[in-house]
Amino acid sequence: MAFLTDVQELKPGLIIFRRLDVKHRNWYCRVRIPKEDAGAPDIIANPYKTISLGTSNNHEARSKAFDHDAEIRFKVKHQVPIFSKTFAEVAKEYVDSQKSLADSGQITINRYKTVEVYVRLHLAPYVGHLQVTMVGEDKWKSYPAWRRQHTKIINKHGDEADSGTVTDTTIRHEMKTFRSIMLLATEKQYIRERQVPKSRILLEEGRREEFTPQEYRALHTFARGWIKQTTNKVGVWTRTVAYNYMLIMTNTGMRTMEARNLRWRDIDERTDGHGRHFVVINVRGKGKFRELVASQNVAEYLSRIREISRATAPDDFVFTTFKGKHCVSLYLSVMRDFLVESKLLMSSSGSERSAYCFRHTYATFRLMEGIDVYFLAKQMGTAVQMIEKHYGHITPSKNAGLILQGIPGWESIADRDGEQTRSVNAEDDGTLRDSKNRAARTKKPVRGKGLPKATKRRASKRGLH
Repeated sequence: MAFLTDVQELKPGLIIFRRLDVKHRNWYCRVRIPKEDAGAPDIIANPYKTISLGTSNNHEARSKAFDHDAEIRFKVKHQVPIFSKTFAEVAKEYVDSQKSLADSGQITINRYKTVEVYVRLHLAPYVGHLQVTMVGEDKWKSYPAWRRQHTKIINKHGDEADSGTVTDTTIRHEMKTFRSIMLLATEKQYIRERQVPKSRILLEEGRREEFTPQEYRALHTFARGWIKQTTNKVGVWTRTVAYNYMLIMTNTGMRTMEARNLRWRDIDERTDGHGRHFVVINVRGKGKFRELVASQNVAEYLSRIREISRATAPDDFVFTTFKGKHCVSLYLSVMRDFLVESKLLMSSSGSERSAYCFRHTYATFRLMEGIDVYFLAKQMGTAVQMIEKHYGHITPSKNAGLILQGIPGWESIADRDGEQTRSVNAEDDGTLRDSKNRAARTKKPVRGKGLPKATKRRASKRGLH
């Protein structure tokens, strides 16, 4: 390198030198890290380590350089980390990586900001000063107790405040970030894999809050008047789009990130082998692409948005601002006002709802309809285990008809002449639908007026695909 001077090679892979970019005359050594030693191949990604020897005496510098070389070879042989960083330094690398993911659209900007707050207000004060090699299972297990005594939060003005309490769910999320930082340290080879905390987080995980059928109907009833309450042109437009955004989310189970990335070219209207119309939506989020299907009413909600949008080309985003720009926030403040004014912001458990609750509502309604968990997991882009874990509160009594079907003495309602099967659907008016009306709707579907021509394609006779 250009700033090296007085370079002396003591042996292959070991040199001492002075630096031109500093005023003192002290020596440094550069040690080449062995790539293979004692059965530990390629354990260090950086092939060199530079060390200040703290002396200007050549003889003393040479002696210290050989000592450091021997020490590094010992560490390599016994799989001891060569480079030492504090937890705070590794945490900063993790936060920076999350910022890069947010900038590329792989995670939301809100997710990045949340991680940054976890690190800055909680994790860094807790173990930031420690060398990451010194952070072990004991610090991991002690975090919940420490955290309950340190309850700083960021208030709506962006200032630090004391909440007085912290929920188990919040601590769980912070500990997951804690573990992710330690995993990054292993990837960077600052620590060994065995140093990553392995024990379970023994805290209760908050239930994912959905809207009940009654609350969902109330949302629809309120929404119609809510849109008419403003005469401002932009306000009416935004509320109309936000309302239809809610309907789309509750009828598809999309993630908010997937909705943010949705473009008109990703929507395809089809028919199955029985002539029934449905919508195929190609979504992307979390670095993955997947396909979901939705009923014909979703095509109508999309058409309502397209008819008033200023961005309707195939490559344009579906959810935009009034001026046709990509709406990264997904009407966050408008949706919050909607939930506040409808008096449905807070759930029965006392937690604050957000637009993500529409996805949970979709899952809950589908499970109450008796959908197979496997198909629901495929539709929502998650694992069966996650469905069972987060929606186990859908009790057997809600699906008694399906569970008891075929048991002597249990007659299926659908088999009774003149009676109707009642079920919950995420429909546009939020009402309970009966089987006969549902059948009628499949015969005369509402076409997706205004959708791009590319979405009018018919499926093959083989049926859904």
